[in-house]
Amino acid sequence: MAKFQEWSEIQAYALQRGLQVIGVDEAGRGPLCGPVVAGAALLDQPNTVEGLACSKTLSPKKRDILAAAIQQQAKACAVAQATVEEIDRLNILQASLLAMWRAVDSVLEQAGLKPEQCLIAVDGNKLPKWDYQAVAVVKGDTKVPAISAASILAKVARDEWCKTHALQYPQYELDIHMGYPTARHMALLAEHGATQLHRKSFRPVREALERMQQNLSF
Repeated sequence: MAKFQEWSEIQAYALQRGLQVIGVDEAGRGPLCGPVVAGAALLDQPNTVEGLACSKTLSPKKRDILAAAIQQQAKACAVAQATVEEIDRLNILQASLLAMWRAVDSVLEQAGLKPEQCLIAVDGNKLPKWDYQAVAVVKGDTKVPAISAASILAKVARDEWCKTHALQYPQYELDIHMGYPTARHMALLAEHGATQLHRKSFRPVREALERMQQNLSF
């Protein structure tokens, strides 16, 4: 299908064909641990949730407020994930696309829609392997309201995962760095080794495991 990079173009295309626009985005491709999380949202057009923006530009408090508003006001919305095991087996890109597919499927089920009734707007430049009519929008989380909503839902859910598992593994301070390879996380990984939450296919984690194995062999 045609490529669109502006919300007005996507909106016009969908309106002409009677399609519902579902926005999709993910959070957690870069961290060393935990699942990759995808959000999907079907908003009530032309009205959208006030204050939507790229999740990265919002404070944690603002994201929480908006996530609650999205859940209350959206026609349908969902969060889905791909596990650490799936990330290690498939690679992070394919796992991210899998999480997106799951989130979209959930929204379709909630809204009682068939795939041919929808246009899926995905943040980025790659599309999952699915049969839906879809468009990839570079920087879509700053342009398409439904993608912005999806990005907020995904980020809030991913951060909640980190906060919950920080209680289980307090020595890793997951609630501070959210699993990203910050200098502090790298230092803690070197000190304590990797957990079952860490992505073994990521080089820093793999190297930490190798060091642990070498130490055990002495």
